[in-house]
Amino acid sequence: MRVWRLPRAGILALFLALLLMPSLSVVVHAQTRQSGLLFLTPQLQAMQRDPDTNPISLWRDQGQTLWTAQCSACHPKTEAMKDVATRFPKVVMTNATPELRNLEDQINVCRQRTLQPAKSLEDAETLSLSTYLHAQAQGLAIDVQPPNADSRAQAGWLSALTQGTQLYATRLGRMNLACVHCHDGKVGTQLRAEVISPAHPTGFPIYRLNWQTLGSMDRRLRACYSGVQAQIPAPGSAELRQLELYLKVRANGMPLDGPSIRR
Repeated sequence: MRVWRLPRAGILALFLALLLMPSLSVVVHAQTRQSGLLFLTPQLQAMQRDPDTNPISLWRDQGQTLWTAQCSACHPKTEAMKDVATRFPKVVMTNATPELRNLEDQINVCRQRTLQPAKSLEDAETLSLSTYLHAQAQGLAIDVQPPNADSRAQAGWLSALTQGTQLYATRLGRMNLACVHCHDGKVGTQLRAEVISPAHPTGFPIYRLNWQTLGSMDRRLRACYSGVQAQIPAPGSAELRQLELYLKVRANGMPLDGPSIRR
């Protein structure tokens, strides 16, 4: 049977055409391309800059130790992994099925390949390794792109992006709000104790003061579901990965500036 493969240029053209569809155009262009760091108080910005008071350094240091102990045998040159965090989430083929993974998912896959037990997405070791890899990529531009080979992977990536785009504009919960209403329509306004940012995911993993710990983008998205009083998806669920893909594509070209502090 002949398998039709869509060229990379073709899928990019299709992707652009999709984004220009009237039903989706409202969520394609963010009002601003500002990092969430700019919406922090001066005190939190100072904490972010000061390695002596920034609590994230604890996870980064543990991540470096774990990398040396668990990862360096397969990845001996850390500099070769410098831009890895800029390229997730990505689609990989698993048993001939497209699977969308973020960086924390990939860390667990690598654990299982080396016969280590899988850990939760919010496990301290998972977040420490993610923090270490994101710290290596500070200043590099987000570059989440469709796969350039397998047509099934390309189709899976585009389907996930379409779903994420639609989710961003879908009203949810008892508050009947969509992501777009706050993060495009109300940027810069006050919501309880916080100033609403454009939700560009440049700073993950994040240390939220109200969590008193570090958390992944998966956890932050679930907190948003809770905030609008919607049913909260399970950790690692498809809709969370689809939203993450859309938000990363929306922020393509912006430099990573995390891991970072949030209120």
